[in-house]
Amino acid sequence: MRTSPLRLLRRPLTAALAAAGAVALLVSGFIATPTSAAEAGCRVDYTVNQWAGGYTAQVKVTNLGAAVNGWRLTWTHADGQRVTSAWNATVTQTGASVVAVNADWNGSLATGGAAEFGVQGTWSSANPAPTDFALNGVGCGKTGTTPPPSTPPPTTPPPTTPPPSAGCGSAVVCSGFEDQTGTTPSGAWQFTAPDCQGTGTATVDTSVAHSGSRSLRIDGRAGYCNHAFVASTANLSSVGPVMYVRMWVRHTTALPAAHVTFVSMPDSSQGGRALRVGGQNGALQWNRETDDATLPAQSPAGVAQSRPLPTGSWQCLRFAIDTTAPKLDTWLGDEQIPGLHADGVPTQDIDQQWLARTTPPRPTALRLGWESYGTGDDTLWFDDVAVGSAPIAC
Repeated sequence: MRTSPLRLLRRPLTAALAAAGAVALLVSGFIATPTSAAEAGCRVDYTVNQWAGGYTAQVKVTNLGAAVNGWRLTWTHADGQRVTSAWNATVTQTGASVVAVNADWNGSLATGGAAEFGVQGTWSSANPAPTDFALNGVGCGKTGTTPPPSTPPPTTPPPTTPPPSAGCGSAVVCSGFEDQTGTTPSGAWQFTAPDCQGTGTATVDTSVAHSGSRSLRIDGRAGYCNHAFVASTANLSSVGPVMYVRMWVRHTTALPAAHVTFVSMPDSSQGGRALRVGGQNGALQWNRETDDATLPAQSPAGVAQSRPLPTGSWQCLRFAIDTTAPKLDTWLGDEQIPGLHADGVPTQDIDQQWLARTTPPRPTALRLGWESYGTGDDTLWFDDVAVGSAPIAC
């Protein structure tokens, strides 16, 4: 069986999530006769979220021995589980044996120091926790007992690598709309209807804000080609090679089954047509105007690997758009959304259609608002918007 590195998070959640299992396992041990740099032992916290046929596991390894500069954690999946992807470590599997090796930035572990990474995988008959973890060749002891399955709590995978920086002061766009003096967007933000204008409106709101005293409010209306956007006047043509976008968004109505858009970015690689973020079939999606390709594919399995946009509360939405390759990532808070991830390698129900076009995107501007293609009113607020060439935290 071929061994291949697995670096990327793909963590599907199905409609049967309510029946998913959450397992928290603590593995600890002390080695009586030291034989490696992890000489006094190690501890592994292995927390699982599982559903029918699939799972993700958050793994925290704590070094209880002498400091190490580079770590290698091994374990065995004895019941046929297969690791399919990973984040914050390079993970390979040969037969039942799994090896996780540190990333460049998390390889040094002082005594008591810990590193965290995650894996995604599949299972068929059973998904017991590993019982034979070893750090740099030294066993970590036995696992605890797996508690009965229960509904999993929300999970928070690690942020990007390297972690995003706080604030957005050096970003090309860094706006909380506090510079707006009236109710009509002005200055660095201008109302626009890219293709056709309907009854939607855009205002500066002083009654609802994520921070400060102002936000951008969009009253989006249903009906084909009913566009209402506010565009940043900043030229984003030179932002990159990876463009990072962060915004806080709050909306009132669940994303509809029909296609809608609330972020539209003119894309020079499409002759000015838009790279769009919105929703369809009740979940977040990317859409490319040139060929109407979607990410994820709008199959039931594809949609299940996206997420709805929660209503009635502020949500941090982040994108990373590679302008040198047809790759992008999307996070809701610190959760990387597997269905909104394209890494250049086609994945069933995710990005085969998206990768049919190999020209990298080159967004030149940012527009926030609402575009309906049939049904779907919504009222949205945007605040604390940033665009730059480095990761930007929530």
